Amino acid sequence: MERTFKNAMQLVLALVLGVSGFSVHGQKLEGTLRLIVGYAPGGASDRAARLVGDALQKRYGVTVIVENKTGAGGRLAAQQFKLAAATDNVLMLGNPAVITVAPLVLKDVGYVPETDFVPVAQVTSYEFGVAVGPQVPVSQVKELIAWLTASPQKAFFGVPATGSLPHFFALMLGERAGLKADVVGYKGSAPLTADLIGGQIPVAVDTLDSLLPLHDGGKLKVLATSGPSRSPFAKDVPTFKEAGVDLVASGWNTFFAPRSMPADKVRDLATAIQTVMADPAVRKQFVAGNMDPVSVSQEQTSSMLKAYRAQWEPVIKRSGFQE
Repeated sequence: MERTFKNAMQLVLALVLGVSGFSVHGQKLEGTLRLIVGYAPGGASDRAARLVGDALQKRYGVTVIVENKTGAGGRLAAQQFKLAAATDNVLMLGNPAVITVAPLVLKDVGYVPETDFVPVAQVTSYEFGVAVGPQVPVSQVKELIAWLTASPQKAFFGVPATGSLPHFFALMLGERAGLKADVVGYKGSAPLTADLIGGQIPVAVDTLDSLLPLHDGGKLKVLATSGPSRSPFAKDVPTFKEAGVDLVASGWNTFFAPRSMPADKVRDLATAIQTVMADPAVRKQFVAGNMDPVSVSQEQTSSMLKAYRAQWEPVIKRSGFQE
C-alpha cells in the first residue's frame, strides 16, 4: 500500500514537472532561459530560435527570451557567448557560417568552436540550389554543364557573399560537375537574384529558401537542390544526384551551450529541445515558414557536426580563401 502511494506521488510529481518545467540537477530550471541569435530579427535563424523558445515556454512553463546580437556576420555574438558563466541559462543558435567556415578562413575568429562551445541540439536543416535566369537557354543541370562547357567565357557562379557557405558549395559543385567556373560574390541574396533575372550573371548558387519565392513566381528557374531527396518545398525540382551530379550537402541551425555550463544542465536542455522539435504542432510551424525541422539527440547532433566539418574543411582549404 505504501509503495503504491509512493509510486502514485512520483507519477504526480513527474506530470507536474512535465507541465511546469524541465529538470536541471533534479530541480526546475531557475530563472529565464536566454537564446542568443547573432543576426537581426526576421531571418531564418531568428525565426527558428523564436519558434523553439515559444515551444519551450508553453510546454515547460519556463520564461524564454531571444536576444539578437548582431555584428561581424554572427561572430560577435559567438565571441561574447563563450564568456558566459556556469550559472547562466543561455544557449546560442549557431550555423555553419559561424561554427565551420569562419574558423577556417579567418586568422583570429575570437573563439574555438570545439573547445568553447558544447553542441546541444540541431533544430533545422536547409539545402542549396542552383538557379538560372530567363536568358539562359537550359532547363536541366546536364544542359547547364554542356552550355557552360561550350561557352567557358560565361562560366560564372554568383553567390550571396564571398566566403559564405554558398560560395564553397559553388566550388564543390564545380568540382563534381567538372566545370572551371569563377565565383562572383555579392552583398546579399537580393542583389544576386536581381542580376540573375537581369542577365548580368548566368548562374546563382544560394540557399534554397532564398531562391524558391522567385522560382515559384516564374522569375528564375531552380535546376537542382542539394538534399538526399527532393525538398518538400520544391517537389518539382530534382536533386543533384537525380540530375547526374554526385553531390549532397546541407546547412543547419543548431543550439550550443557555453563550455562553462554543467554537463547535466546541457543534457536536460538538449532533451527538452529534442522533445519540442518532435511535436507535430511545432514541426508544422517550421514547415509553414519554409524551414525543415529536425529532432535529434545531443549525441546525434555532435556526430553530425563532426561529419559536417570533415565534408567541408577540404573544400574550404583547397579554395585558398582567407580573410
